[in-house]
Order: sequence, then structure tokens, then C-alpha cells
Amino acid sequence: MASARPACGPISTYSRVQILHLVQSRSPRTIVELCEATGLHQNTIREHLQRLIEGGYIIQSIEHRATRGRPRTLYSAATGAPDASSSVARDKVSAAARRGDLMRRAMPATASDLGSQATYQLDALIENLEESGFEPVIDDGQLTVDLTPCPHAAARPEDRPVLCQVHLSIMQGVLTQAGGPLEAHFVHEPAVPAECTVQLRLAAAAV
Repeated sequence: MASARPACGPISTYSRVQILHLVQSRSPRTIVELCEATGLHQNTIREHLQRLIEGGYIIQSIEHRATRGRPRTLYSAATGAPDASSSVARDKVSAAARRGDLMRRAMPATASDLGSQATYQLDALIENLEESGFEPVIDDGQLTVDLTPCPHAAARPEDRPVLCQVHLSIMQGVLTQAGGPLEAHFVHEPAVPAECTVQLRLAAAAV
């Protein structure tokens, strides 16, 4: 089995994964809340949040207050929904679709049988996963994404559930942002630490 590539991109450190998990679990969050939950310094939290915003995973907004005082900065997960959409994520989805169309014109055999909307979803998903250090292999028939070998295989076993949940939520956000029938369903139980397969499914409305 090939060795896993190092994790890279905006969620390459477990501290950022932890912050993203907290924001995904409940939005919005403040810097003070994130400091209390992680034990990290405010400046460190700010640096991590900036990377996550630049990656399109978190949205920053200003609190609306009816009382005196400086409004707080709030941080929410970018889920791809209309009210939780990141401009960075939108641009990435559009760019992935353009590159995918170019590739399919040059190599028609790479086109998916799932339809244009699902194809664009897969374009965005593949690019997002590659940015994070994965080597995704898509099975259109079984609707699976094989991410073996997982770049996070060497993580502590107690950290794996959070890592898997964060990545599954990110994948669902990318698919939602791209718009189409595919959803990220669950991560299959691995037989060995380096193994990772994500199950997709067609949304009930599409079926």
C-alpha cells in the first residue's frame, strides 16, 4: 500500500480541525468561546481562523446589537447553503467546473454518467480533497470516494472521529455549494488505519 501524503491546506493542523469542528457543531462562535474550548491564545485562534476563512471553510460576520458596546465578530461554518455560503468556496466551485469541462473536452471518456450537476459536484469535491492532501478515487457506480491512504492515518486514534466528522462535513459543504443531487452520507469503518472510503448518496428529491 502506498504511503499517505502529508496533510496540507487550511486544515493541515489538528488545532484548525478542532476549531472547525467546534464551529461546525454550533454556529456562530466568538473568539473568546473558541479560546475557552481549546485553551489556545486569542492571537493563535485569530491566525487559524484567518486560514480557515481563506480556505472557504468559515464565514466571518459582525454581531447585530441593540445595546451599547462594540459588536463582536462571529464565526460560522460555511455549509454551502444560501445563508452560509463563502465567496471563496463559490469561486473554487466555479473554477473546478471550468477545469473539469476542459478536461472532459480533451478526454471525453472521463465524463460521469450521473448528469451535469453531479459531475460539477464531483469536480469541486475532487479539487477540495486534493488541496487537503488526499488522493481521491471516485466510483460513479457505487457512489464512493476512496481516500486511501488517508493523510491522517498517523493521527491519535482518539482524534480520528473528529477528523472524520470534520472532513465529512466539509465534503457535504462542497457538494451543497456546487449544487446537485449528491450528498456525503457516511465514512465506512476502516479495516486498517490508512483506509478511508466515504459513501455518497443521491438526495431523496433526486431519487
